[in-house]
Amino acid sequence: MRNRPNDRGLAEKSLRYRRSVLKWIKDAGAGHTGGSLSCVDILNVLYNRVLNVSPENFGDPLRDRYVQSKGHSVEALFVVLADAGFYPESELETLCRYQSHFVGHPTRKVPGVEQNTGALGHGLSVAAGMALAGKLDDAPYRVFTLLGDGELAEGSNWEAAMSGAHYRLDNLTAIVDCNTLQITGRTRDVMNNEPLDEKFAAFGWAVRRVDGHDFAALTEALEKPLEAGKPSAVIAMTRKGRGISFMEDVGKWHHGVPDDEEYAAAIAEIDAQLAALAEEVPA
Repeated sequence: MRNRPNDRGLAEKSLRYRRSVLKWIKDAGAGHTGGSLSCVDILNVLYNRVLNVSPENFGDPLRDRYVQSKGHSVEALFVVLADAGFYPESELETLCRYQSHFVGHPTRKVPGVEQNTGALGHGLSVAAGMALAGKLDDAPYRVFTLLGDGELAEGSNWEAAMSGAHYRLDNLTAIVDCNTLQITGRTRDVMNNEPLDEKFAAFGWAVRRVDGHDFAALTEALEKPLEAGKPSAVIAMTRKGRGISFMEDVGKWHHGVPDDEEYAAAIAEIDAQLAALAEEVPA
């Protein structure tokens, strides 16, 4: 395990990530604000505590793999990859602009992106294939994929879940960003998939349900496989629009873009949280 920042360090990173997500979505006039804000803490823990991947080793076949299946929340991934050193964050000035590689879903033309995604339901299948290849090659790498809870209505996920258990892919971890909202409403109303933990367990996975904004809980669930011989499913309970009071758990922010007044209010909230964090006395 690498030397890692404490939870307070990660908390500051997440706030700065959220500020950047809002900035680039506002500048682009497009983006999936709510889902990007709900998964920021998960990506923060993955890239700053768990994944063995960096700009220096990205060509190494033994590196860890991360596939963002919920590709529409790409703004969070772009910001975190920039922070990890894959490219200067200033390149995001071209987000969603003509001829830019920074488009509305992950593409391998962007440094650090493992797989083109965006057609929901593909990421888990791709990740299972990568994990199976690792097993066949007796390679030490791990494979992680981030799914949306609404995405699990796609049947291909459950085919991949079956194969993951059948091939005993304990090098595979699926994280569900379970914010309970999708573009047309509550996931339970559009296509109910609960109880997710019991469903994954029935498919032969080791399962843990955690607070998806708790750095320590995420770290414990992700830093090693949950059980030998089984793929891991981490059900991360999150809030859409996390960190911005008027965006939290509000469906319109699935792909809403803040206007000038909303943007100023959101940035003010983040700056207040950063100031409060700076005043905390370290434990």
